[in-house]
Parts: sequence; C-alpha cells; structure tokens
Amino acid sequence: MHLSAAVAKVNKWAVQQGGDTLELIERPRGGLSLVLADGQSSGPAAKQVSIWVVRKVVTELAEGVRDGAAARAANDMLHAMREGKVSATLVILSVDLASRSLVITRCGNPEVYVREPGGQIRRLEGSAPALGFHRHVRPLVDSLPLEPGLLLCAFTDGVIHAGSRRGQSLDVPAALAALWESAPQAQAIADGLLSRALELDEQRPVDDTSVAVLQVMDGTASGPRFLHVEMPFADG
Repeated sequence: MHLSAAVAKVNKWAVQQGGDTLELIERPRGGLSLVLADGQSSGPAAKQVSIWVVRKVVTELAEGVRDGAAARAANDMLHAMREGKVSATLVILSVDLASRSLVITRCGNPEVYVREPGGQIRRLEGSAPALGFHRHVRPLVDSLPLEPGLLLCAFTDGVIHAGSRRGQSLDVPAALAALWESAPQAQAIADGLLSRALELDEQRPVDDTSVAVLQVMDGTASGPRFLHVEMPFADG
C-alpha cells in the first residue's frame, strides 16, 4: 500500500489573510499526520490562533504524543493564552503505521467524510467542543484499519456554508462520489470539492475554505516521496 495526501484552500472573499492553517508532519514511528485548524472568525487574528494551535499539535506529534493528547495540549495552550475567549476547530488526519490504522481526531465538529473500500461514503458522527473555550476538552477520536481504497476528506466551514447567499448548499456525498468516478486521486478530489464550493459562491467564498484528503492506495508508489505546493501571492 501507499498513501496520497492533498490539500486545496482559499481565503474568504475580500480577506487577504484567512484563518485556516494546515501542516503535514511525518510521525516518529512511521506514517504522517495532516493537521488542519480553523481560527475563530477570519483575518489576521484568526490566522494567529490557528497557527498557535497547529504549531502546538505538530510539536506534540513530533515528540511521539498521541493525537488525542496533542489536541488536548493545544486546547490547554489556547485557553491559557486567551483566557477562554477565543476558539478554534481542529482536525487531525493520521496514518499511524505503528498501529496500521487511520486515526481521525476532531474538536469543534469539523466535517469529515470517509469513503470505504466498497464505495460507501459516510459522514463521521459525534460532536466535541471547540478548542479554547473550556479548560478541559475531550476530542473525538475514530480509528479505521489501514486498507487500500480508504479515503478521508476533511474540510472547514467554507464548504458547509457554500451557496448560503442564495439559499443553496453543497451535497458533499454526491460530490465526492462524482469526483471519485471521474478522477479517483486525492489532489483531484480536493481540488474538485473546492471548485464546486466556489461555484455555489459565484467565486466569492463566504468563508475561509480548506479541503484535506488522505487516500490509501494499493500497490507501491510510482516514485520517491514528494510534496508539491502551489501558493498565490497578493500583489503589492
């Protein structure tokens, strides 16, 4: 088996700096983790919050701390720094080779969908408080056996609120199913879901929008490990 990871993101319309932050880190005992945080509101203040959260989680994971404990540490840090007045949502998508599993850790109820090897697409249920408001937070942690054909798709509020100006919404399971049929690759699915959200918003996203995809594929990878990033820069 091998893994493919992809991300697509865009800021809220007319906001130069969005509040979503995402990092990818290799795990000390094998595998990798994709960490996505959405700071409260948008703009520079929200960005600073999400950077704090992601930085704390990544530091903990790099030291071998389990995902749930890393999320709780980020909550403790944010609560102490901002005195319970600021929040952030968090999702950690991990491929843990030590346990041969996919681990999904959530705080603040970010949307996560799973595509099973047989083709069924389902939304992960349950709820957990956002980071920062409460002194003690228990994240939701789900674990799935590592097997070819599994796909995880997580995203921030921009996908959920897409089309809200016109009273519309995105049918995520239907969109994921159609994207899988047309191009079953992680980057194509991340790009495609973001594109459909932007279409509903008439290319003016109502919120910061990030899509993260982890895909477990059969067979060996076609080449060495690599990371490809493209990032636009504002003029001036």
